[in-house]
Amino acid sequence: MAEHEHVRVAVVGSGFGGLGAAVRLRREGVTDFVVLERADSVGGTWRDNSYPGCACDVPSHLYSFSFAPHPDWPRTFSGQEHIRAYLEQVTDVFRLRPHIRLNSEVKRMTWDGEKLRWDIETTSGRLSADLVVSATGPLSDPKIPDIPGLDSFPGKVFHSARWDRDYDLRGKRIAMVGTGASAIQIVPAVQPLAQHVTLFQRTPPWVLPRIDRAISGAERRLHRLLPFTTQVRRGLQWGIRELQVQAFTKRPGELGAVEQLAKRNMARAVKDPALRAKLTPDYRIGCKRILLSSTYYPALAQPNVDVVASGLSRVEGSTLVAADGTEAQVDAIVFGTGFHVTDMPIADRVVGADGRTLAEAWKGGMEALRGASAAGFPNWMTIIGPNTGLGNSSMILMIESQLNYLADFVRQLDVLGGRVALDARPSAVRDWNHRVQERMKRTVWNTGGCTSWYMDANGRNTTIWPGTTTEFRRATRRVDLAEYEVLRPAEQRGAVTEESAEAAV
Repeated sequence: MAEHEHVRVAVVGSGFGGLGAAVRLRREGVTDFVVLERADSVGGTWRDNSYPGCACDVPSHLYSFSFAPHPDWPRTFSGQEHIRAYLEQVTDVFRLRPHIRLNSEVKRMTWDGEKLRWDIETTSGRLSADLVVSATGPLSDPKIPDIPGLDSFPGKVFHSARWDRDYDLRGKRIAMVGTGASAIQIVPAVQPLAQHVTLFQRTPPWVLPRIDRAISGAERRLHRLLPFTTQVRRGLQWGIRELQVQAFTKRPGELGAVEQLAKRNMARAVKDPALRAKLTPDYRIGCKRILLSSTYYPALAQPNVDVVASGLSRVEGSTLVAADGTEAQVDAIVFGTGFHVTDMPIADRVVGADGRTLAEAWKGGMEALRGASAAGFPNWMTIIGPNTGLGNSSMILMIESQLNYLADFVRQLDVLGGRVALDARPSAVRDWNHRVQERMKRTVWNTGGCTSWYMDANGRNTTIWPGTTTEFRRATRRVDLAEYEVLRPAEQRGAVTEESAEAAV
């Protein structure tokens, strides 16, 4: 990387969001951009999460870009290795590699109000950019709880997103801490290998069967010969999930029937009434992420697995002690304890127009106009920003909507012309956030009676979108300049006319 390289756009991250942004920029005719990636390959969360059993809980044809359909998905719910290979393929097909800077972790991004640009410091050098697209994703920085005595544990310790492939699990006593989406895939994968597995469960999840199967060669040939059949399949999967949204957002009581399906799924595999009692949630299904597995409950019913219905409290040598006093002797601890979602580390590295970091600006909770623009951070956009998450569908749909918004943002800058920046008005951010939070009040995520990672430290749901993906696509179809302040260099500010602003709209 050159000492003082300047680009029009810097994209941070090379997962679905970052690669999608790169493709969209090229389609808009923007070729002066870089993708900054801290690792040595692309893939984002699908590169980092390589634990045994890792797979997606969204159907493959829906968990892929609409502009890059893949007719050769091997399974209805594809595994991590297939999704990662798909992202590598997207990188090659759309000729993105010349734009990608690997091993270039962003250490600091600072807004220069005089030059109207972002000065960026990375581990591989410095550069500047007119526009920054932050696509680091909410599931990129693992969270390990502060457990007393953990530092003195003599065995192996790692997070599910930092799996140690060199560690042999065979014959080991394994502790699995957490019962989220990763844990319910890891436990069935390691149970046959381990001498014993102890699952530390603070809150049991609702688990529905995962109806997974191999996609036949005939189906794949059909998708290759008649590409529209792939779109039909994707459209059906999308439509079913759009119809389900009402139950999550407006009528949580209707989810009771789904709870019965989950209970029957458990009863088929778990015959011990005491174990079933431990595994039965006491909150409305959907309040926490609904998990999909047909192997989790059968694994828990095996004789070499214990479920401790209490969180890990402390570590005393090789002994793990739960909050209820239960003890377990283990050789390795695997944390499936989630990520820094509402306190993303990247926010500490972004310094805005008033000298505050994004983390300081978001101290009271994350807020961004249409999930993309934060007030006081001009020409800075985030992909999968505040309140863009989903509880029942594919995040790729939300990413593509935000890419539409990014494309129009770039067009507006072009129409305005010259050195120019757009800064979201605080009033627009407040109004947008108020509308989102008002809609959130009656959703299952706020009323279901659970504590989830959707909520921030202040008890606000700053993660989930309280509507359909269609609604979000309409909301991000174009940039409304009335919601932004147009910034110019000091010497040009008097030259901006009302006619030029109207033309931009």
